[in-house]
Amino acid sequence: MDSDFARAYLLHRRPVSDSSVMLNVVVEGIGHIKMLARIKGKQHLKQNAQLQPFTPLLCRFTGRHEVKYLNQFELLDAYKPDHGKRLYCGFYLNELSYRLMPINEPLDDAFSLYELHLKRLCDNEEVEVILRNYEFELLNLLGFGIEFDVDATGQPIKPALHYGYLSEVGFVPEQGFYQGKVLMDIAANDFSDVKTRQQAKLLSRQVLRPLLGYKELKSRELFISR
Repeated sequence: MDSDFARAYLLHRRPVSDSSVMLNVVVEGIGHIKMLARIKGKQHLKQNAQLQPFTPLLCRFTGRHEVKYLNQFELLDAYKPDHGKRLYCGFYLNELSYRLMPINEPLDDAFSLYELHLKRLCDNEEVEVILRNYEFELLNLLGFGIEFDVDATGQPIKPALHYGYLSEVGFVPEQGFYQGKVLMDIAANDFSDVKTRQQAKLLSRQVLRPLLGYKELKSRELFISR
């Protein structure tokens, strides 16, 4: 099967041989795909340098099996996070997407979700807000979304109560430390309160842990070591 040209972002790459690179890309209107890129000849150095994170590609690929073959590509205008914390956050978006997005399963909105938050990293928005938004929106896209406005019994969240969170159950009143007001803030996409940002981070870690498994995200080490 030959594809039409489609926009894509590189999430992850690893060398397969001196002339081949395995790419994990998120493709507009499709989702997460693995592609084998054969890089050789006079264009070897140039093409290898072009296949980098955060640079949007216009590409064509072929293949009927899990791994496709990259036939052609060209670079488009990029929205690249600058150095430092925003760059590390970009690597986090990439690794989280690469680890969580299923390969070759229809995820029509995956590309637009990723691109939106990558562009937001290039603006002056608070990075903690961008990361929490992306984590919770990605969970929604994958079918693991959290209902922040009601508890496990279907009752509205009460600001004065504290809640625990159980996977596939929801928020259980008076059995945890997530403050009801915090959950209401998250539902309203209001991260102005420091406590809301802190508890939202803890909650996202709790929900993501079983989906990511025991292998730690390497991109988190960038924040710890600096």
